[in-house]
Amino acid sequence: MDFQVVVLAGGTSKNLVPLVSKEVPKALLPVANRPVISYVLELLELCNLKNLIVVVEGQDAAVLVGSWISGAYVDRLHVEVAAVPEDVGTAGALRAIAHHLTANDILVVSGDIVSDVSPGAVAAAHRRHDAVLTAMLCSAPVSGPSDSGSSVGKDKAKKPGHYNIIGLDPTKQFLLYIATGVELEKDIRIQKSILRAVGQMEIRSDLMDAHLYAFKRSVLQEVLDQKDTFQSLKRDVLPYLVRRQLNSEVSNGAPQPEENGNEKASSQSNQLVISRILANSSTPSFHELYALGCNGSTPAQRTHKCCVYIAGNSKYCVRLNSIQAFSDINRDVIGDASHLSGYSFSAQNNIIHPSAELGSKTTVGPHCMLGEGSQMGDKCSVKRSVIGRHCRIGSNVKVVNSVVMNHVTIGDGCSVQNSVICSNVQLQDRVVLKDCQVGAGFVVPAGSECKGEAFAKKEK
Repeated sequence: MDFQVVVLAGGTSKNLVPLVSKEVPKALLPVANRPVISYVLELLELCNLKNLIVVVEGQDAAVLVGSWISGAYVDRLHVEVAAVPEDVGTAGALRAIAHHLTANDILVVSGDIVSDVSPGAVAAAHRRHDAVLTAMLCSAPVSGPSDSGSSVGKDKAKKPGHYNIIGLDPTKQFLLYIATGVELEKDIRIQKSILRAVGQMEIRSDLMDAHLYAFKRSVLQEVLDQKDTFQSLKRDVLPYLVRRQLNSEVSNGAPQPEENGNEKASSQSNQLVISRILANSSTPSFHELYALGCNGSTPAQRTHKCCVYIAGNSKYCVRLNSIQAFSDINRDVIGDASHLSGYSFSAQNNIIHPSAELGSKTTVGPHCMLGEGSQMGDKCSVKRSVIGRHCRIGSNVKVVNSVVMNHVTIGDGCSVQNSVICSNVQLQDRVVLKDCQVGAGFVVPAGSECKGEAFAKKEK
C-alpha cells in the first residue's frame, strides 16, 4: 500500500500530570510494563506498515522517545522521529511535518491507542471508496473500575461533552455529520440544509472517534495550507471536510440545465435538479452515483467522500488520554484484553517474572503482573494490579486495582487502592492511599492517609 504512516505521539500532556514528566513523556507511559506507544508500533508492524514518522511535541521528549524506539525496534521498523513545538495540536503537528509527506495517502494514528483493530483494514476501506478521509470509529468505552462499587467513574463517559454525535448514511459507510464533545454542552442543532442534503441520516452517540484516520494527502495539505488557524484534526479538519463534502454533493453533482435562452427558466430548472438530488440523497447509492458525476460531468466536478470504518463490538480500542483511561487500560490489558499484552499468563492467570521474589503467605491474584527483579515481603496481597520492575515491597502490604511503576519502595503495612504510583517513589511505613496519583521520585511520609490527591515533585 502506498501509504505513509504518521504516529502522533504527543508530549507531556497536561491532563496526565503527575504521571507524565520531563523524564517520562506520554508515549513512554507504561501499560502492562511496556510503553504505550509500543502497542501502536506493533499493530502497524503486523500490517506490514514499517516506514513511520513519529511526531513528538517538544525536543527533549522527542529525544527520549526516539532513543527508546531505536533500541526496541532496531532492524524491525524504519522510524523517523520529528520534534514539533509543544501545544501545536494534531493539525499543527501535521502542518509542521508537511514537507515530509509525499505519498498519495496518509495514515495518521494517535500514539496513545491500545487496540486490536487493524489499521490496514482502515487503509483498505479508504482505498476501496477512493475517499478523501476515512475515520475509524469504535464503541465508546464506559470508564471506571468494573467492580469498585462506585458509579462516579462509570458516569464520566455519558456526561455531555464526553462523547461525539456522529451522523452516518444508511449503509454506515459514509460520514455525513460530526460534532465533538466541545460542542455538546447544550441541545444539538443540525441545520436543515444538512438534513436536506443527506436525506436519511442515522445519528449515533455511542461511537468513539479512535483518532486513526486515512487522508488523501493532496486534500489534507490543501486544508492545512488554507486554514492556518485549524489546530485539531478532530475538532477542525474533520467537520470541515464533512461539511465541504455536502456542499460538493449539491453544487458539483448537479447536472447542468439545457440552454433555453430563458435565464429565469434556467434558474428554476437548476432548482429542480438540486431538489431532485436532495430527494435522492436518502438512497444508499447517493455517494456512488454522484462520485461518478452526472450527465458526463468532468472529473473536476466529482464530489469528495468522507468515509468511516466501524470496528466490530468484540474489538478492543481505548485511548490513553486521561488518568482514568491509564488505569482502565492497565487493568484491561492484564484482564479481559490480555491478548494485547504480548505476555504468556500462568495457570493462575497472572504474570510473575521468574526473577521476582515473594515472601511467605504473600498472594498475587489473577489479572495481576509482577515485574522483573521485584521483591515482596511476607503476608502481602496484590489484586488486579500491575507492579513494575525492581520494586521493593515490605510486609503486610495491600495493593488493589492500582499501577505501581519501576523502582518503587513501599514500606511495611501500606495500603494502596485505585491509585497510580510512578517510578522511584518511596512510600514510607503505614501509608494509606486511595484514589491517588504519586508523581515520579516523590516521598510520602510514614503514617500518611490520603484520598483523591495528586502528589508531584516540583520541576526544577
